[in-house]
Amino acid sequence: MSTITRRRALKLFAAAPAAAALAWTPAEAEQAQGQAQQIRRDAARRGVPYRPKFFTAHEYATVAVLVDMIIPRDERSGSATDAGVPEFMDFMMIDDVKRQTAMRGGLALVDHLCEQRFDKRFLDCADADRRQLLDEIAFPASAPRSLDHAVTFFSSFRNLTASGFWTSKMGVADLQYQGNTFVAQWHGCPPPAIDKLKLADK
Repeated sequence: MSTITRRRALKLFAAAPAAAALAWTPAEAEQAQGQAQQIRRDAARRGVPYRPKFFTAHEYATVAVLVDMIIPRDERSGSATDAGVPEFMDFMMIDDVKRQTAMRGGLALVDHLCEQRFDKRFLDCADADRRQLLDEIAFPASAPRSLDHAVTFFSSFRNLTASGFWTSKMGVADLQYQGNTFVAQWHGCPPPAIDKLKLADK
């Protein structure tokens, strides 16, 4: 499935900034989420780790670190990897060459920037160095123009991370969403809400 080389993806990425936009539809995200969760269950049942269908081993490890830096584990819920976001992203890449190029090129660019600054790829950098780079590319308003490509990629990557997390079972629980619940009896709008909206006399 990994038909685009790292070097080729980086060249295409640099030549066409628009390719960095990892666009997707809600239907695509829903389908990828279903596939990812199913294969996670299958892998857990067999007692074997998930094997990426698109990402190389290095890319997949990089994705896992990045998504957990974006959504780490806290007292309320697990991290992005706990929710299966790397698997979700892997399925989002399948059969979409433009998306593959944007992802592979973006990850290669992150490594390239780390090599320029720290003489190491992202995975081999210390946590402080990783965070230093992400601080440079996470805030479009303050990032230098020379990092435009990286900023565009990281913004899209962060959005994809959020989509993967909050469409997962863990992410929905984290939102404490109360919809789709049967209500046996409806007593109308609560008085405090009516007072706040100034509807009492209407």
